[in-house]
Amino acid sequence: MQSPFLLGSKDEVGLTLNIKIQQYKAIVFDCDGVILDSNIVKTEAYFRTAKNLGATDMQAQALVEYHVRLGGISRYHKFDYYLREILQQPATDAAIQALLDEFGRELEVGLMECEMAEGLVELRTTTPDAKWFILSGGDQVELHHLFEKRNIEHLFDGGIFGSPDNKDTVLAREKASGHLQFPALFVGDSKYDYEAATRAGLDFVFLSDWTEVADWQEFCSSKQIKVLTKLAELGAS
Repeated sequence: MQSPFLLGSKDEVGLTLNIKIQQYKAIVFDCDGVILDSNIVKTEAYFRTAKNLGATDMQAQALVEYHVRLGGISRYHKFDYYLREILQQPATDAAIQALLDEFGRELEVGLMECEMAEGLVELRTTTPDAKWFILSGGDQVELHHLFEKRNIEHLFDGGIFGSPDNKDTVLAREKASGHLQFPALFVGDSKYDYEAATRAGLDFVFLSDWTEVADWQEFCSSKQIKVLTKLAELGAS
């Protein structure tokens, strides 16, 4: 089978490419840093959540640093780690839920106001036969409400998936059920996105414009990951 990727010359951050996007039967998108410019919104919300519930600046910053280091990982895991390793407290269901509730309140306004990726509707038009999925570390119920309010929920006919299930779990389940068809492409902006895509056998494109991965150039170059600046370039390639 012909590869969906038409590889160009190698550059310092990965591979330049043109993508035969219409060959894909499924396209999986991360949300934060891909569909929405929301990485900074969530980073700030982690800091404020910790502070609102009594953390010191040092403890709140430690949570932020862990969040950024594990981009794409569920907030459930991050708050469990925060309680056990940073606060040295039991990670009870009640304690985690208190953090989740406060985090949700902090996020609500910012997620409605942050920038949406240009070219989203146009890309959907150019891939009419592909199922579109959202696969995020964000809360699944929250994602559905957000996408409905921002009038983009209908674009993702394959489903909108998020926490508490992690990305590996969702990809394995959707593959096993036959709902996720191949060839498939994952579009993400974190190391975990790449790792989850690779484990599940999806092609992967890294978007660099809104990523919080500090060493993304080195990472993408070392892994020979295809890099685009923003989502609009996917449809234009």
